[in-house]
Amino acid sequence: MSDSSGLYVVVLAGGISHERDVSLRSGRRVADALIAAGHRVVLRDPDAGLLPFLVNERPDVVFPALHGSSGEDGSLLELLAAIGVPTVGSSGAASRRAWSKPIASSLLAAAGVDVPESIVLSHEAFRELGASSVLKVVRSALEGDLVVKPASGGSAQGVTIVEDTNDLPRAMVEAFTYDDVAVVERRIHGTEIAVAVVDTGDGPRTLPAVEIEPTTGVYSFQARYNAGETTFYAPSRLGDAAVTAVSEAAVLAHRTLGLRDLSRVDFIVDDSGRPWFLEANVIPGLTETSLVPLAIEASGTSAAAIYGALVEAAHARSN
Repeated sequence: MSDSSGLYVVVLAGGISHERDVSLRSGRRVADALIAAGHRVVLRDPDAGLLPFLVNERPDVVFPALHGSSGEDGSLLELLAAIGVPTVGSSGAASRRAWSKPIASSLLAAAGVDVPESIVLSHEAFRELGASSVLKVVRSALEGDLVVKPASGGSAQGVTIVEDTNDLPRAMVEAFTYDDVAVVERRIHGTEIAVAVVDTGDGPRTLPAVEIEPTTGVYSFQARYNAGETTFYAPSRLGDAAVTAVSEAAVLAHRTLGLRDLSRVDFIVDDSGRPWFLEANVIPGLTETSLVPLAIEASGTSAAAIYGALVEAAHARSN
């Protein structure tokens, strides 16, 4: 229950996904920011004791900082809703829509957002129809460089840029390591941009777009979480028209997928200034090298102010 020191907030971090370590770093940063905002914070791993703990403790708000399937596939979020715990972030249903890259891309394409051409392949179909036959069709249907990625997941795990056709089989194997479904899409060349969308009760608004420039040219897992491997520009160096276009596309994606409170939508902006949707993140990374904190800083506010406002909005929503 709440007291004079602020709201009682349980921050969830860790889990058993491939992104556990990143989640723990995000959770610590969120906890520190909420303490700075005057709230009382407990940091918890989503283990077998979590649900009984929440039922017994009845915190004012839960703030999930869980990455990967632990928090982003919608399962835990629906359980939190079922026990009546106010939670920062999107609903379970909205999280499922965003978690599946093929579903999110289909919904956004129908809404008018530009999405790269792609072919979605299940591991079962890949085996039964014969890898060589399948890949021959893929190569004839999608020209140029390709991106192969798992249909779900984050932090670029299992993602491969394919410039040589001979590398496609290995890329498929890598993607299937992380998911039973893989996406093969046409690579869009341009500037990688991340747009954070925040809604503390007055409707979704964007923070300054963050431009990503990896030293290797590829924004890999290592480039995301190892300091010095990527140069970030916050705000981005895009022209005004491109910034407007990518910001509008991010808000449209947030609304179309039914997201809530906080999201990060990733794009490639091509040389003509046209944004191409890559993915939407319902629980984006909040580590010291993550994009949302950079956007918050560029906006002239603080993580304590933003996360604190999200916690208060979630608490108000439950009353």
